[in-house]
Amino acid sequence: MFQRILVPTDGSELSSKAVNTALELAKKLGSHVYALSVKEPFPYSAISEIQTPSPQVFLDAQERLAQKHVQTVLDACKAAQVPCQAHTVEADHPWEAIYDHAKKQECDLIVMASHGRKGVSALLLGSETQKVLTHCKVPVLVVR
Repeated sequence: MFQRILVPTDGSELSSKAVNTALELAKKLGSHVYALSVKEPFPYSAISEIQTPSPQVFLDAQERLAQKHVQTVLDACKAAQVPCQAHTVEADHPWEAIYDHAKKQECDLIVMASHGRKGVSALLLGSETQKVLTHCKVPVLVVR
């Protein structure tokens, strides 16, 4: 059935529910888990009124945070004896990175969280999960 499960994580509590769901499913099906954390690119600006950290300091902090997120998944997979690979990628739009990574790793299922925003909040903020659902041909299991 599903042999290659991608689970994007941002380290949030809701994201951890998706990770747990992916692990349970992977354990039952004998699947391989692919953990992914998407890093924000440096916010370059020609004119900036606020003092930002240097690009390298920012990127290093982003990498440490992303590694922490995927390490949590790696640790949970190890404890559950589920094979896992973890990756971090930088992208302007997380949904595109998730979509690209699913294709690259030949995943046959994506398990991800949704905040369930509605109304104006959903319209203004958009939904990475909704964009993955719209563009990706791989089945997506949404966890709330």
